[in-house]
Amino acid sequence: MKNFINISDLSSKELRLIIEEAKSRKEKRKNLNKSSPDEDKPFEGKSMAMIFEKPSTRTRMSFDIAVKQLGGSSIILNPEGIHYGKGDETLKDTAKVLTEYVDIVMLRTSKHKNLEEFGKHLGIPIINGLSDQSHPCQIMSDILTFEEIKGSVQGKIISWLGDGNNNMSNSLIEAAGKFNFQLKIGCPKKYTPNKKILNWAKRNNVKLIITQKPDEAVKNSDCIMTDKWVSMNDKVDKKVKKKNLKPYQVNKKLMKKAKSNAIFMHCLPVGRGEEVTDEIIDGKQSVVWMQALNRVHAQKSIINWCFS
Repeated sequence: MKNFINISDLSSKELRLIIEEAKSRKEKRKNLNKSSPDEDKPFEGKSMAMIFEKPSTRTRMSFDIAVKQLGGSSIILNPEGIHYGKGDETLKDTAKVLTEYVDIVMLRTSKHKNLEEFGKHLGIPIINGLSDQSHPCQIMSDILTFEEIKGSVQGKIISWLGDGNNNMSNSLIEAAGKFNFQLKIGCPKKYTPNKKILNWAKRNNVKLIITQKPDEAVKNSDCIMTDKWVSMNDKVDKKVKKKNLKPYQVNKKLMKKAKSNAIFMHCLPVGRGEEVTDEIIDGKQSVVWMQALNRVHAQKSIINWCFS
């Protein structure tokens, strides 16, 4: 039994196997309907419990479809409607009950410590659907998307613009170390990655450049990525944060500083006119809709890895 909580928890070899299986499964089901199961149905007779502390569109839909394509079933649980560390039932007791009912749990949580606490008491695997610390499933689908379009990510340059101290940038830094690509982060000094992830990057020889100059961050880049400037449950002065990040907006002028065939990625939902302009997200270089689709394929492979 294995948990999928952070990209840094897995070896480069394990992560590569997940990506390659995702590519293979996606290719094999080209002629199947969206919810038709894969031919081998590896998850047949099994079920996944999905717990959402935070609103979700892509995580909810993609995991539900992923489980169906693997031949299994899913149950969506709302923390407000179950005993989830409330009343007379602790997180430990809820975890023990779910262990008896289902085969795997996916948790989308505001606090990373909830993942660690819940996983500690489960007798089944747990997958991180998002936490305040990391968003590993999204980054795995991003690697899958990049390689489908541009080939191996190894040795390539990926640029991240905006808030350098959030769950996406944390997982992207970990991925840079594991998949051996160069990561350039363009952000204000106030939003630099935290010391913990920077220390991890240093120990693991991550090719990481952090700059306050947007032009420098995207120079010669193969892929430019960004995220909403103000995330869900972000307890900040929204007007101040948006003003600080305005120079890091991905627009036509900035996109031209990257390689001519660079692609644009965004994990969605998008703040149109804020972190990115319409002409970029709806333009020819944008691959955001393929990213969204690839959540399904990457997560299928992650589920299988948990049982391998």
